Amino acid sequence: MNSLRIRGRIGATSLIVIAALALAVGLWAGSRWLGPAVPALQTAVMYPSRLVVPDFGLQRADSRALTQADLHGHWTVVFFGFTHCPDVCPVTLAAFKQVWSVLSAQGATDKVRFAFISVDPERDTPEQLARYVEFFNKDFVAATGTDDELTRLTRSLGLVYARIPDPTGGYSVDHSASAVIIDPQGRRAGLFRPPFEVGPISADLLALAGSR
Repeated sequence: MNSLRIRGRIGATSLIVIAALALAVGLWAGSRWLGPAVPALQTAVMYPSRLVVPDFGLQRADSRALTQADLHGHWTVVFFGFTHCPDVCPVTLAAFKQVWSVLSAQGATDKVRFAFISVDPERDTPEQLARYVEFFNKDFVAATGTDDELTRLTRSLGLVYARIPDPTGGYSVDHSASAVIIDPQGRRAGLFRPPFEVGPISADLLALAGSR
């Protein structure tokens, strides 16, 4: 009887040790697969792993180049659209303008950048882009590029766009309405989905900026 009890106690202890080891291994593996820990967020959807944004070359509204290297050193919120957009783009940029005001009041604008990238390079010249984006905020980056560059970049970020002819002989552009979050290492980290609420987005960006 005693020997049976001893074996039972040894078996239970072994199971506890095995379970503890399994938990430790699981946490270690999770930290490797899920990437760096992030603070609790209100609205941002963060990816379980982060992928480096591939090299790209765009032209900013101020005629300077915008490349992958410009994504480093700060959190970047990238939104793709076009200046002739009737609703989604102006509403989004108006919300980001308010978010920027919140970040400015908290002294966090050096840790976050907003970028508006046009997927309508035929009509969105540097001058047009500059006028459009400065209407919302002069500190926002504005850029565009060739269709090859834009297609490669949007696909790498999990976004799409397409030009749709209209009855007048012109065209509009359908595009993803989400804004991509890129971390200070130039990696795709997550996204904001519409509707863009100023309070939750501001809180999330302040939390992310403080987690660097």
